[in-house]
Amino acid sequence: MPSQSKQVKSSYDHGVLAIPGFQRWSVVGLLFVASFINYLDRATISVALPLISLDLHIGPETKGVLLSSFFWSYALMQIPVGWCADNLNLRWLYAGLFAVWSFACGFTGFAGSLLVLILLRIILGVGESIYLPGGSKIITVLFPSSERAFPSGVFDSGTRLGLAVGAPLIASLIVSYGWRRMFMMVGFTAVLWLAPWMVVAPRNLQGVRTNAAARGATPASHIHFNRNLLGICLGFFSFDYYWYLLVTWLPDYLVSSRHLPLVRAGFYAALPYLVFGVCEPVGGWISDALIRWGWSETRARKATLTVSFLSGLLLIPAAIAHTPLGALGFLVGGSLVGLSTGNMFAILQCCAPPNEVGIWTGFENFAGNIAGILAPIATGFLIQRTSSYLPGFALAAGVLVAGIFAYWGLVGELNPGMKAHENAAGS
Repeated sequence: MPSQSKQVKSSYDHGVLAIPGFQRWSVVGLLFVASFINYLDRATISVALPLISLDLHIGPETKGVLLSSFFWSYALMQIPVGWCADNLNLRWLYAGLFAVWSFACGFTGFAGSLLVLILLRIILGVGESIYLPGGSKIITVLFPSSERAFPSGVFDSGTRLGLAVGAPLIASLIVSYGWRRMFMMVGFTAVLWLAPWMVVAPRNLQGVRTNAAARGATPASHIHFNRNLLGICLGFFSFDYYWYLLVTWLPDYLVSSRHLPLVRAGFYAALPYLVFGVCEPVGGWISDALIRWGWSETRARKATLTVSFLSGLLLIPAAIAHTPLGALGFLVGGSLVGLSTGNMFAILQCCAPPNEVGIWTGFENFAGNIAGILAPIATGFLIQRTSSYLPGFALAAGVLVAGIFAYWGLVGELNPGMKAHENAAGS
């Protein structure tokens, strides 16, 4: 009992595990690598799509269905996985689902039909569903509220850098070995990540649930639905609609509309993804710094998010630029949207009750991945009907800007979840 009391008192914040700083940042580093692998695995289908469509004789609308199939299971799994993140040991939960998604990617190389491809994409979605609810929950376990935007941006930036490295790397592997061997190489080698994770991750990575009795908190037996959660879900839907258009259609756009060779298109697509990824920790650092300089948490997070969302309007001129380089310039500018990412996670982590962070993230990512289902299909439909990428790009930019109103109009002052928890602990 004395050691448990000492551990609680030495915590940085309510629910923060008392572990060495090196171990804490090592876990963040491994989450970054896992996010990198996560999107490297996702990028495989987008980059390979031109060749897969030739082999399987599929058109734009069928391409949209194939691209969308991942999100069917990924979206549906968000809420149950979010509950699991709040109530189970994340050391084992994250490791198990990481193995599922890696093997699903590897076995895609053996797929002999469109149906099997779709089934494997669905399994991939089940495995990868842990990355955001699990990662966000782990950040709340490891860091106090005012310091979460930067590590949130760091771990999630791996997703964008996975695409940045993945687009040219996967294109090169396809050219050298074919798309089937590429899937096997990317998926099966990723399993090596599990070894350092089992060494570094704390044995009881559960945060609030672990110390609930010591702090007087209660397990997440029910969910607090309110306007904050609604605003967060609508805002993230807007963000993800924009993001998943870039993830699923950008390589095909550069090949089909800009007539670039596959490898060159991979390198062109890498730059917007790279900028997006670099912006994530930068945006988190900016808002954390503004808070240290005296800004309120609400003003710092929402102002940074607003500026970044407005940059998404550059996607419209990207679709009508006269040259591929001109289009690339606008796409890079539109990737400043990445400045918002760490702040969106920090907003949720502040608003959610501490023992519901995982499931709130599940609801947030469920809403976002409804956009992941809709964006590829709607874009494919618009391309089929108009023979142009402009309507699809303009729709994505408009949906993104609408998200600003969700964060300002529905999400209130930040930290209500933490204050409520403090009151509960005090009583």
